[in-house]
Amino acid sequence: MNINNIPHPAEALILSKASAAVIERVRPLRLMAFDVDGVLTDGRLWYSAEGEQLKCFHVLDGHGLKMLMESGILVALITARDGAVIGRRAAELGIGLVQHGIRDKAQALQALAQEHNCNLSEVGYMGDDIIDVPAMQRAGFAASVANAPAYVAQAAHWQAPSAGGAGAVRDCCDLILAAQGKLGAFFSPNTLRPGGTIQ
Repeated sequence: MNINNIPHPAEALILSKASAAVIERVRPLRLMAFDVDGVLTDGRLWYSAEGEQLKCFHVLDGHGLKMLMESGILVALITARDGAVIGRRAAELGIGLVQHGIRDKAQALQALAQEHNCNLSEVGYMGDDIIDVPAMQRAGFAASVANAPAYVAQAAHWQAPSAGGAGAVRDCCDLILAAQGKLGAFFSPNTLRPGGTIQ
């Protein structure tokens, strides 16, 4: 946000689609954790003929995570599954907080908060399935994806307009950055005019 507290047009556009209650939950976030399968991916598991597990990640999501980290927000991945693919993607993005094989995600989130001296009101979590609900209930900000089951979406403070693996994480990152007045810094001057026209 600029010195006159006027949001960048991109921030204003994103914030116009979120409730005041959601914006207030997002503003204090210092750590944002994400499930992987169904959130960073579309949830499908692909296997090669040799049995190698393959996952598909969206570049928009990856850039959103990098923008969060560049803005001083800690990013963590908490997944119930094991796999080198997740570690490789995390390494590409520079994400050092990766927890594999986690069944109790609420406890993992609590431990991350304590380790990084964050109150739970400063911690967010994005999930898409039943196993994520306890962590969502513990987090100060709980997010889900557009294609999450209704009973999971009900546990969220905010639901992304995009599906898992198709930009939902980027939606979440943009919301956090906009609410904290940090998204505008990623635009070069005059990239987005006040009328909303992207150049």
